[in-house]
Amino acid sequence: MEKYEEIERTIIKTYRKEIWSKFIKAIKNYELIQENDKIMVCISGGKDSFLMAKCIQELQRHGRVPFEAHYVVMDPGYNEYNRDFIEDNAELLHVPIEIFESDIFDVVASVDKSPCYLCAKMRRGYLYSKAQELGCNKIALGHHFDDVIETTLLSMFYGSEIKTMMPKLHSDHFEGIDLIRPLYLVKEESIISWRKYNDLTFINCACRFSEGCSLINDGTSKRKEMKELIKNMKKINPNIDQNIFTALNNVNLNCVLGTKVKGQYHSFLEDYD
Repeated sequence: MEKYEEIERTIIKTYRKEIWSKFIKAIKNYELIQENDKIMVCISGGKDSFLMAKCIQELQRHGRVPFEAHYVVMDPGYNEYNRDFIEDNAELLHVPIEIFESDIFDVVASVDKSPCYLCAKMRRGYLYSKAQELGCNKIALGHHFDDVIETTLLSMFYGSEIKTMMPKLHSDHFEGIDLIRPLYLVKEESIISWRKYNDLTFINCACRFSEGCSLINDGTSKRKEMKELIKNMKKINPNIDQNIFTALNNVNLNCVLGTKVKGQYHSFLEDYD
């Protein structure tokens, strides 16, 4: 058995409960993939997006619903080492990637304020444009369960609103394209365990402005702060992350001060009498 075949087997056998079953559950529960979809699978080079690509490959080969998948890597200006690292992993895992270049790092280099925000916004725009070029109707991103919980807390603590990262959503600016997150129910600890089990190494940060963190995590971000907060809270209540997730699917509108629907604010007083 080839190395990539062994890795594929671990997804559906060794990590069937932790990864494969949760991947399939998200696909079904949130109706992420339909017949004849044409999906652009976005690979950043990290563990999450490569695992997502392997899961989608497996579903494409053995699933009952026929669909197309294009495995795409956007190069925003990686150094040679990081680009080679991504290409080597794609070859090892037998993921047929297509790489296209952008000038994002060059543009962001000239910005003093919020370079990460601008980088993320530009990445999204380039990806949607590439999806249009390929004739895809969906873009798949590798966000996982922990990303959902962290985003929820970030919105509350720093955005002063209650909202979360959705399993799928329509594009506001690119008509006919949906964004989907197939790893929505898969916990990061399971992904890390799968990576270690298969002795795999992926880049975590390929930003030109923080070259030293190519193979380690960024320890200064607000998201890192949320990770640490949840980690500490789980020492008191091991189910805290799952409870946060469940709460987002169990909102009692009779007990909130106000809501927003399509950008329009509604106070609880509107229906009080």
